[in-house]
Amino acid sequence: MEKKSEKGKDKSKASAVPAADLTTLEQICGNDKETYQALTHMILDPRKIDVSTKQAADKAKKAEKEKDLVGARMWYEVAGGLAVYEGDAKKVVEYYGGAERVTGEKYLILNNPDKAVAKAQEYYKKYLQL
Repeated sequence: MEKKSEKGKDKSKASAVPAADLTTLEQICGNDKETYQALTHMILDPRKIDVSTKQAADKAKKAEKEKDLVGARMWYEVAGGLAVYEGDAKKVVEYYGGAERVTGEKYLILNNPDKAVAKAQEYYKKYLQL
């Protein structure tokens, strides 16, 4: 009988994740799993991207026009990621909407872009010390 109660204790300990084991983004998003999932592919340090948001968007539109759907997706995602960094939810919707259009895939960030951008801004302020 004692073994069962010990197993129960172990089970509860295993399900509790110490805050120290969470990533910065997980800590910022807390229990909001959808926003966390929406941001898991965000650009961690956009300062290292050598194109502007406008350049990436222009490349995406050009690739889409040329029926280069892989290139269009990539550039829309880059433009969207940079828009997240810039805190521009309207552009996030435009660019990730473009990626969604060319791929047919759903982007969680489009479910609540304002919230995702706010959480990303919190991350960038902490991680990049803006």
